[in-house]
Amino acid sequence: MRRIAIAVAAPTLTLSLAACGALGVSGSGSDASPTKGDDLTVGLLLPETANTRYDKFDYPIFKAKVSELTRNRGKVDYANAGASADKQISQMQRMIDDKVDIILIDAVDSHSIAGEVKKAKEAGIPVIAYDRLAEGPIDAYISFDNELVGEVQGRTLLEALGREVDSSSKIVMMNGSPTDPNAKQFKAGALSELNGKVTVAKSYDTKDWKPENAQANMTEALNEIGRSNLVGVYAANDGMAGGVIKALKAAGVTKMPPITGQDAELDAVQRILAGEQYMSVYKSYPTEAEAAAEMAVAKVQGRDIQFDSLTRDTVSSPTDKNIPAQLVSVTALTKSNIKSTVIADGIYKVSEICTSRYRAACAAVGLK
Repeated sequence: MRRIAIAVAAPTLTLSLAACGALGVSGSGSDASPTKGDDLTVGLLLPETANTRYDKFDYPIFKAKVSELTRNRGKVDYANAGASADKQISQMQRMIDDKVDIILIDAVDSHSIAGEVKKAKEAGIPVIAYDRLAEGPIDAYISFDNELVGEVQGRTLLEALGREVDSSSKIVMMNGSPTDPNAKQFKAGALSELNGKVTVAKSYDTKDWKPENAQANMTEALNEIGRSNLVGVYAANDGMAGGVIKALKAAGVTKMPPITGQDAELDAVQRILAGEQYMSVYKSYPTEAEAAAEMAVAKVQGRDIQFDSLTRDTVSSPTDKNIPAQLVSVTALTKSNIKSTVIADGIYKVSEICTSRYRAACAAVGLK
């Protein structure tokens, strides 16, 4: 199993079965005893709405799975921070005050939330870091294998560029938010593939992952590099890929260079079909969200064997070592496998993707 150290991005091989105690009452999270059956409440804190996945997939899938696991008696207390770290701190404090049984936190700012994680722990409320690794004494972590995401992006970008490029060929890197530890891992994974094979002419850490910030950064890069000298763009997610494409179009570019993405957003899938964006990374949100729900319910109900089986990996944050974790694998999404990924998994229907504007492009790859 991969072990990912957030402070130093260096994978090693390890396996850890966490001997986690049963939780559910006040006092230390490690020595509490279960008090809950199916009538539990899970606090779910998601980070923002600019990425459509959170409201469209993560929350409803997670809620449905909690309901299934608790015979419709379990509740999910959901809050979205809208990319505000301060708002998320307030939301988490409310959940602590309301004495929810467990909290899943997808942190806007992994460092600033650490104090609230500590407060939850002191109140006997276990905390699972979801999708992004929060600092502080969290009980477990579930996410996609983030370095692998970057590796897949970098490798697929090189495949798209082909043999015509060399180490002098220039690309731009549009990385994610500097407050998101995942962004550092995506970047490290991508660079492990790109270093020595192309030149990173400009690299940006994009505030709040916002497409408009990516667009402004890309405009600056084009002014410095020149559009004719650019062979490709590493964009860490689909929203920013959209901002990059807007900047390229505004600069008069009609044939897009290969551009990466992540999250398989509907707009991105359509851009891939149209040839504007080369690829995205498909991450199975049902797999992640359902596994997170299983972890949360098992933790509250004191089912340690099941919890341990769901957290066979370990990760380390700047504040804690050997955190039990589950790391979910990912898939490169291109024109060739739209049908076998997002359609096969029920993320989108053909009718949602193949609107009138994209009907011809869909027909060209056999989407009907």
